[in-house]
Amino acid sequence: QVQLLESGGGLVEPGGSLRVSCAPSGSIFRADTMVWYRQPPGKQRELVATITRDGTTNYADSVKGRFTISRTNANNAVYLQMNSLKSEDSAVYYCNAYITRWPGVPPYAYWGQGTQVIVSS
Repeated sequence: QVQLLESGGGLVEPGGSLRVSCAPSGSIFRADTMVWYRQPPGKQRELVATITRDGTTNYADSVKGRFTISRTNANNAVYLQMNSLKSEDSAVYYCNAYITRWPGVPPYAYWGQGTQVIVSS
């Protein structure tokens, strides 16, 4: 069974930086588009950033210029570097990836368990 394992959340002061990571456990064939979402307390989950396998990225307007999504295809990991953090960035951050487990099998969307980011002084 494949799971997406996230790490790197925590408490940071406003203006600080944090990097969250996500990688699948177990053996897979490939990961295609990988996405970071977040869910602030009491609010709906929202898309933060996406990255395709060839490295094309997209960002929510609220994080453009502050966050950077990247990936390493060798281990199918995805990262989110968060700089100039604001209190409104506080949320549970979720990793989502379209994973092909075996050649010829259609990709399936997997979710991580979430990692909490708290921006507070």
